[in-house]
Amino acid sequence: MDENTTWQKLLAEFLGTGFLVFVGVGSIPATLIINGDAPFTMADLGVISAAFGTIVVVTVYVFGYISGNHINPAVTLGLAVTGKFPWKQVPGYLIAQVLGAVAGAFAIVGVLGHKASELGLGIAAYGESTPWGQAFFAEFIGTFILVFAVFGVIHRKAAPGWAGLSIGLAVFAVIIVVAPTTSASINPARTTGPMLVQQIVGGTVQWEQWFVYVAAELLAGVVAAVLFVALSKTKADKTSLTEALTEEKAS
Repeated sequence: MDENTTWQKLLAEFLGTGFLVFVGVGSIPATLIINGDAPFTMADLGVISAAFGTIVVVTVYVFGYISGNHINPAVTLGLAVTGKFPWKQVPGYLIAQVLGAVAGAFAIVGVLGHKASELGLGIAAYGESTPWGQAFFAEFIGTFILVFAVFGVIHRKAAPGWAGLSIGLAVFAVIIVVAPTTSASINPARTTGPMLVQQIVGGTVQWEQWFVYVAAELLAGVVAAVLFVALSKTKADKTSLTEALTEEKAS
């Protein structure tokens, strides 16, 4: 009786991902606009990381009880692979997340103007001096830590009420280390949305890098999910699963 409808969940994923891209990704061109010709510093990276982490905290507490606030295809896929999310809902969630990322990127252009596109629109990319294997590994490690943290804080034994802050801090910490290599997308929707919008508004997009990001992020989501379940599973989990299957058959 207290379950939200499918459309409510999809709208929550759309809005949550849109908020993430607008605030998190938008903080990159905003910082560059304010800096002008000043060099990019560690303090700038800290502000950008804080923007990402803060908006994640907000979305967890705003949308978490509606859709679970995945706002990341790697999280959705990881949950589905481990049986914690129905596969039939996966396509809708992924579409809502990508569309939300597109809307968020358009909002960046609407607020900051075409200058945001000229400065790259916060697209995640790696330089020519970075081998694709290094970029793949960086995105894999960053996404792995994020998804592993998500699974940890939603576990039945986890301390209640700390999910939003914990996930937000994980995002903040990961970006600090991974961003110098790949801009730390750690989210296939965040990767895709700004690239599509940048293409539409006439900016430069390195589409050859897209697969490196998305493949690393989705693989990391699955590996992190499977590893966490294997690490945390107890006899109580097996008993709960058996009872759930019995109840489902009875109904």
